[in-house]
Amino acid sequence: MPITLHDLSRSLGLPVLAGDVSRPVGWVHGTELADPTPFLEGGELLLTTGLADVGGEYVARLVRAGVVGLGFGTGLGHDLVPSALVRAADEAGLGLVEVPRGVPFIAISKAVSKALAADEYAAVVRTGEAQRALTRAAVRAGAGAVVRGLGQWIDGWAVLFDAAGVAVHAHNARLVPDLSAELARLTGTGGLASAAFEAGGGQVFLQVLGSRARGVLAVGAARFEPGIVNTAASLLTLALARTDAVDAAHRELRSGQFRLLLNGFPVDGLPARFRVHLVAEPPSDGFWAEHDGDVVVLAEEAGGFSSSEVDASGVARGYREARQARRAGVRRFEDLAGNVPLPDGFAEAVLRPLDAETRATLRIWLAHHGAWDPAAAELGVHRHTVRNRVRKAGQALGRSLDSPGVRAELWLALHREGQ
Repeated sequence: MPITLHDLSRSLGLPVLAGDVSRPVGWVHGTELADPTPFLEGGELLLTTGLADVGGEYVARLVRAGVVGLGFGTGLGHDLVPSALVRAADEAGLGLVEVPRGVPFIAISKAVSKALAADEYAAVVRTGEAQRALTRAAVRAGAGAVVRGLGQWIDGWAVLFDAAGVAVHAHNARLVPDLSAELARLTGTGGLASAAFEAGGGQVFLQVLGSRARGVLAVGAARFEPGIVNTAASLLTLALARTDAVDAAHRELRSGQFRLLLNGFPVDGLPARFRVHLVAEPPSDGFWAEHDGDVVVLAEEAGGFSSSEVDASGVARGYREARQARRAGVRRFEDLAGNVPLPDGFAEAVLRPLDAETRATLRIWLAHHGAWDPAAAELGVHRHTVRNRVRKAGQALGRSLDSPGVRAELWLALHREGQ
């Protein structure tokens, strides 16, 4: 921990006279200038024997410059610390200690230098330990373990966001402030970027991971430890790059499986029946593949442009139908029937001999390509009931429903009737 003016007063026997002595000392500087502030950076303990005017204005200048304390040497120009200086320091909250003649200024400088060196060494050791621990976590358990370990090491919170700004892994998520605006700004740059600011009473740091902005690491803590955070960022960047490589291999595998299906070869893991969909983005689950510039999904429902219902042996036909639907600007291949120009009264003329129950049965039976069992299951009746209704429909129409042409005519009429 950084050394404070209170620590120095105890170790060197310096009487505390006024102000706050709990602030950490960043450096020691001796001066007799009336205004030393142009040569200060803030955080210093200033040492003086009082050769200059050290009244209230002097103290005010030191406070504005960020000086953390003042050591006044006695036994040379002054036997006692001036009472006006004590009052001014007390009113301003500036830590003030007396430095007796027996304590040389160089002793204070050495004590602070030694403490700073010890603190820096401890930070190096701690960073090394953290780097080893985070590396082990990355190898053994992946990105989530790195994020959790980072949050523990910095005694704060840590979140890994994906490219869309969604939290993927987090430690102490309840402490995370709203970062949506900063995330949008950083990911919008299209490359490496970072940001640091204060929020929620602590320091916040954001780092884009990878040149393609695959994710963003966000951390928050009372004190920022760049060595530890940078190690975590590097490990997470590698983890995301490895994920990219795995994803690319999976995409190529799925594309190969889809090519097999197009050529009539079976592939495991598909539903018994499904539609072939052309969509804009891959789904989160189910079978999908990239083929000839298309994202193809094999599922009952997936949006986009879809074919009629097929099984694994009909994927090639389904793919052709889905592309036809897209060219026609309709969502389902069956809807293409609605785009066929038909004469007025066509549907009523074709369907006039059929009652409502028979029409409903034919619509479902034709939708299942004349398959009895699926149609019966959807209607909630026995398959023989479906057979009887279809047979009676053929008798009422005076036509054979085994004919593809008759089925097509009925499908067009039923579809037009339903519009």
